[in-house]
Amino acid sequence: MNPDSVFLVQTDTTVGFSSNDNEKLAVIKKRPKEQKILRTVDSFKTLQNFTRIPNKHKKRVRNSKNSTFIYPKGESFRLIQKDSDFYNFIKKFKVLYSSSANEAKKNFDEEYTKSVVDVIVIDKNGFYEDVPSKLFKLNKTKFKKLR
Repeated sequence: MNPDSVFLVQTDTTVGFSSNDNEKLAVIKKRPKEQKILRTVDSFKTLQNFTRIPNKHKKRVRNSKNSTFIYPKGESFRLIQKDSDFYNFIKKFKVLYSSSANEAKKNFDEEYTKSVVDVIVIDKNGFYEDVPSKLFKLNKTKFKKLR
């Protein structure tokens, strides 16, 4: 599988787009290319290759479930737990940009999403919208819930 392809996949939280190419995702979602897109990672070790996790928050991040963290330099990551069905997909790539499968500020439209992706990955549960991940902002000492 080409990691630069855009995948339509059921993530650990909701149906989403995943790709190694964040600019393609921005175009598909019709949002500014400057707007940062979160990355999903397969392990805590992989996460540490991309960002420095403040010591005070390492345990919280390692044990988090369905949570996205914005780190001190403004990058955001979600660690996928091994018991998630999405883990089997993400472990093939280690890290991918990920976003909900919809145009910016619009609801999920299966017909639209299937027309703009390169690869459709359907598991036994099919596609369904679910609660988005919790969103937290971390810095060296503080922890703030944003969503």
